[in-house]
Amino acid sequence: MPQKFKKPFKPLPSVTPKILGFRIAKIRKNRGLTQLELANKIGIRRGLISDYETGRLKLSGELIAHCAMALNVTTDELLGLNSSKFHSRDFSLKFSRRIKQIESLPEFEQKHILKTIDSLVKAAEVKTKV
Repeated sequence: MPQKFKKPFKPLPSVTPKILGFRIAKIRKNRGLTQLELANKIGIRRGLISDYETGRLKLSGELIAHCAMALNVTTDELLGLNSSKFHSRDFSLKFSRRIKQIESLPEFEQKHILKTIDSLVKAAEVKTKV
């Protein structure tokens, strides 16, 4: 006979395939990955990533774990069971792509770009203080 718990379980947030797919797409884009790159990391076809991200297909538990590993997040973060940390530690897709472009430039050009960025940031900080 099943044992009854003294306190009822805390209700879990509702995670529909569409919500889960949205989270995967958002994290993937923040990581600067294409659907094809994520699919290759997991070992599935790109079309499946599209179907999962749009909620047309439901992810299995095993696939949720593989997505989490490929995106470097926990399954709890994907499922919305705890607050996601990926927002604060990762660049957006447009910053990520630009950084890759800058890294491919010669060192003297990289230094020039960084000095320009530093000047712009400093000017913006001055404006916000006024």
